[in-house]
Amino acid sequence: MMNRALGVLQPEVHPLLRNEPEITSALVAQHGLKPDEYERILALIARAPTFTELGIFSAMWNEHCSYKSSRLHLRGLPTKAPWVIQGPGENAGVIDIGDGLACVFKMESHNHPSFIEPYQGATTGVGGILRDVFTMGARPVACLNLLRFGAPEHPKTRHLLGGVVAGIAGYGNSFGVPTVAGSVNFHTRYDGNILVNAMAVGIAKTNEIFYAKATGVGRPIVYLGSKTGRDGIHGATMASAEFDEKSDEKRPTVQVGDPFSEKLLLEACLEIMQKGCVIAIQDMGAAGLTSSAVEMGAKGDLGIELELDKVPCREPGMTAYEMMLSESQERMLMVLDPAREAEAEAVFTKWGLDFAVIGRTTDTLRFVVKHHGEVKVDLPIKELGDQAPLYDRPWVPTPTLPKLATADVEPPTSNADALIKLVGSPDQASKRWVWEQYDHLILGNTIQQPGGDAAVIRLGEGPKGLALCTDVTQRYCEADPLEGGKQAVAEAWRNLTSVGALPLALTDNLNFGNPERPEIMGQFVLAVRGIGDAARALDFPIVSGNVSLYNETQGRGILPTPAIGGVGLVKDVTKTATLAFKAVGEAIILVGATEGWLGQSIYLRDICGSETGAPPPVDLAAERRNGDAIREMIVSGKLTAVHDLSDGGLALALAEMAMASGIGAVIEAQGTVGPLHGWLFGEDQARYLITCPALSADRILNQFAELAVPATWIGITEGDSLTLPGEVAISLQTLKSAHESWFPDYMDAASASDRIQNDIR
Repeated sequence: MMNRALGVLQPEVHPLLRNEPEITSALVAQHGLKPDEYERILALIARAPTFTELGIFSAMWNEHCSYKSSRLHLRGLPTKAPWVIQGPGENAGVIDIGDGLACVFKMESHNHPSFIEPYQGATTGVGGILRDVFTMGARPVACLNLLRFGAPEHPKTRHLLGGVVAGIAGYGNSFGVPTVAGSVNFHTRYDGNILVNAMAVGIAKTNEIFYAKATGVGRPIVYLGSKTGRDGIHGATMASAEFDEKSDEKRPTVQVGDPFSEKLLLEACLEIMQKGCVIAIQDMGAAGLTSSAVEMGAKGDLGIELELDKVPCREPGMTAYEMMLSESQERMLMVLDPAREAEAEAVFTKWGLDFAVIGRTTDTLRFVVKHHGEVKVDLPIKELGDQAPLYDRPWVPTPTLPKLATADVEPPTSNADALIKLVGSPDQASKRWVWEQYDHLILGNTIQQPGGDAAVIRLGEGPKGLALCTDVTQRYCEADPLEGGKQAVAEAWRNLTSVGALPLALTDNLNFGNPERPEIMGQFVLAVRGIGDAARALDFPIVSGNVSLYNETQGRGILPTPAIGGVGLVKDVTKTATLAFKAVGEAIILVGATEGWLGQSIYLRDICGSETGAPPPVDLAAERRNGDAIREMIVSGKLTAVHDLSDGGLALALAEMAMASGIGAVIEAQGTVGPLHGWLFGEDQARYLITCPALSADRILNQFAELAVPATWIGITEGDSLTLPGEVAISLQTLKSAHESWFPDYMDAASASDRIQNDIR
């Protein structure tokens, strides 16, 4: 029953509303719901919601869970291929990698929690993505990450960097999964909103994949894992809002992780899966018990009834509202085969984890939650998700920037000095300080460790393996979101190709600012189109992903950062390529067309102090053609070293190959177009740097020519220095000293500052 006055829905008092806080406009706003969204709720349930129901709508209808600003545009992404077993819509994507095995993987963000509390934010980001993978029945075999921090000189950056890296290491190392690859960049636009994107990869049998869809009426719904506490309440809602000057007050919404409990949960879950006990399974991630229960029921066209008195809690007096919205970690929800309930309970008891039957499936299509004998929630289960707002937000394209002529960029220093500066700059410096804190060798299957184009892990006893990487060039996306989206996918494809892997599929993490601003929504729309264009052209489908919007602080948004996580198949891990020069006297060949594109380049930004011009265009046909040729030559054993060209262009790639090997090179300016600094530092796409025995060079160049792939002999490996055209030789020791020192010096300065502050106190 309801009354209408002045066209406004006025619900009458309903029995469920007894002993509940009054639902005011201020309370609705505190829950992140706009007035028209609240009107939608009133129309949907024909009464005012209870306090707990309001919290549930807040969790299910926020941006983080409902994708209300993004899902309209995500529908156009390519998600299918003959090798795709499960695309977006489940806990993680699944692809067939042959021999009865499947690769399960996904990337997600924990940006807001990590800015507020970096250690726990990063820790629980890793824990959450690991659960997404083993929920599908896969044993995790690798973790990756993509991290973005504010300017190094910003007062919070050291603290955030140290806390995030320690959090990733603390969880991954303790859980026992190697962190094998990642990406770390700095920019002042991340000062108030860092990015922490975590990716996990697991292996399962193709005929033993588990899904969230509940089936069967009257089946037990079982709570598994750690107890529920008050940590993380409204974590998903916080992730769907901008930061302001009071962001530190949101610290209680950050979850607390326990990697040792998660390891037990992994083993217990995989054991009862093997025993055939599981009908459906869902990780309690964002929005906790609410989202896991609703998704399981809605996917199976079933109702769900929960008894909260049976939920294991670690804190006394928890309310229905708190239990339903808690995001305490290391928890699962399952629908079990009733005949196997006792068997499953025995497994969880053995592992020292909670096992509690807290509800059952029904045929009512209602989501009913009871606490202390009272019904606290009674909602239509499918509409709770299906009727979430869907916005076609207004957007405007990013203004097109003019192409920057190389001749218009005046070098402020010599090319040799520019290279020394670049290799020691925050973005290009060695990340050894970061990845040496991660256990990247645990499990004993890491073939290529962090620091190369892509990590390579062996599957079982081999020879088969996987290549893994994370990539995005956010400054390209800021200047031209369409080309930037293409380039992010192409860069991941090149990195996998550079080790000899066949790229199979990708996951993404789309990090953007406030979608209610048309210029930000324009960045998102065009970047997604670019990602889709590249994924289609490269047969690189998107099988999972995450959208993270409202990455802003006081109206200042991050650079648009659509992170790409790539997975490729290696048929024989003993035949992969690495970037290090292998011997003296080998030919160095530049593959791909070089114009000398300096617009939005690292050289322009870090040497010339300018962030202008259009980014390099991405020729997807050339990417495919060049990459296929490189991969065939790696597999056939013709190449001794391979490195893709990206930030810093040819010069930085040469320096990285030389530093990795301790072997120098002498370079000649063959086939140059325009000024030399453009040839050396331009960031033209679809390019690789390779080496081969000198006697094989002509044959390899001819093979490239037959494939219509541009390739030019540019030098030879020799000595212990790098000699660029027209420059004095740069000793490898000088390069390595600059390259390896930035991170330790930067973090040592933080330690020294802490010591001084402690002495003062």
